[in-house]
Amino acid sequence: MSYKYEYAGFWIRLVASIIDSIIVVVALLPITLLFGREATSYSFQMTTASDWFWQILMAVFYIFCWVKFAGTPGKRLLRLKVLDEKTGENLTVGQAILRYIGYFPSTLVFFLGFIWIAFDSKKQGWHDKIAKSVVVREL
Repeated sequence: MSYKYEYAGFWIRLVASIIDSIIVVVALLPITLLFGREATSYSFQMTTASDWFWQILMAVFYIFCWVKFAGTPGKRLLRLKVLDEKTGENLTVGQAILRYIGYFPSTLVFFLGFIWIAFDSKKQGWHDKIAKSVVVREL
């Protein structure tokens, strides 16, 4: 079976991220109801053990999804895949880690690394370029 793909643009990737955010909120709702808001609160300042726990948990979740399923639930729902730029295969663990780490510089300067997707010929954000990955949509 032969698959056809095109590079996934900014807007569809944004929608996939929103879907992922909704899934995370729904998944965390029972924990919040049982243990209170503090159990699932998160600060970018990384000052508490809870902050570190949630950051590590999210990193493991994203890395696992990219390596095992070629995308997060939001991306897969929209028929998007995160693949190696050269081979078209699923990312290696190393690439997935680099991609996740690449989110940080992508957000630092007014999210310019993500906005870059709208103007790049391969629709790559800075995190994609760092990991040598592409996001494609099945046609």
